[in-house]
Amino acid sequence: MSAGRIAIVGASGQLGSALVAAFAGRDLVTPRHAEVPFDDSSAVCKLLDKAHPEVLINCSAFHNVDTCEREPERAFAVNALAVDGAAEACAARGVAFATVSTDYVFEGTSSRPYREDDAVAPRTAYGASKAAGEFLTRRHGPRHWIVRTSGVFGTIGTSNKGYTLIEKVLRQAERGEPTRMVSDMIFSPSYAPHVARAIRDLIDAAAFGTHHVANVGACSWYEFVRTAFVKAGLPDAPLEPITYASMGNPTLRPMSSALENTTFARAEIAPLPAWESALDEFLAARAARLAAARA
Repeated sequence: MSAGRIAIVGASGQLGSALVAAFAGRDLVTPRHAEVPFDDSSAVCKLLDKAHPEVLINCSAFHNVDTCEREPERAFAVNALAVDGAAEACAARGVAFATVSTDYVFEGTSSRPYREDDAVAPRTAYGASKAAGEFLTRRHGPRHWIVRTSGVFGTIGTSNKGYTLIEKVLRQAERGEPTRMVSDMIFSPSYAPHVARAIRDLIDAAAFGTHHVANVGACSWYEFVRTAFVKAGLPDAPLEPITYASMGNPTLRPMSSALENTTFARAEIAPLPAWESALDEFLAARAARLAAARA
């Protein structure tokens, strides 16, 4: 059964744009950030009271990991306190609430992919703020979805960078420029349109709770980019594997944070395709977009 009116905050970003496409033809409310800053609780309440949605989806976040380490107060204000306020406002009005979280809530030392019921143990301010947002969401009742993703990629740039990593490295390869990529950090690539369609299906099924939504499988960032180069017809593009430690970055990121979904089967939702298939779909969409631009 399809949900009624849906409000999406952060609809212009990478995942938000994919959600708008996934819900095409449905009753959507997609305010601009200037209209409804998510960390302004009064603005969120006004949105709910004016639009009367059945569901509010939060795609906004402060997700520059290194900046979060330097500005933890801001990270917690956006990723935890604002989420708490929105979840409270939704619960008070009978509105179901969905919020997007991250694999960074985990320590990243597991020898297997993390499941939904594994204990969180974030290593970063970003991960801690997102874990706090999860806990605070749950305290406002059961009518919520917490969607953890990992390494989301797509054709729309992120709000804080203005580009996607995969698009950036493909352009470098096409220009013959070398790329260095970390080979010892393992994750589960998540193609934004696939994640968005899964979120739509979870909402329509009223499958409340915590869900891992990522393409099936895991790889290193180096393997992900190397596979993209090969699939894009750039097998000889210069690509150097490096270790995370060699970058000299002081932020202690999770080194192995792949996600496994254990909840879709009971909700009768199909698993996402393998990440390699997701890359094929991304590259086909990219080729069509570039061809249209040239035309």
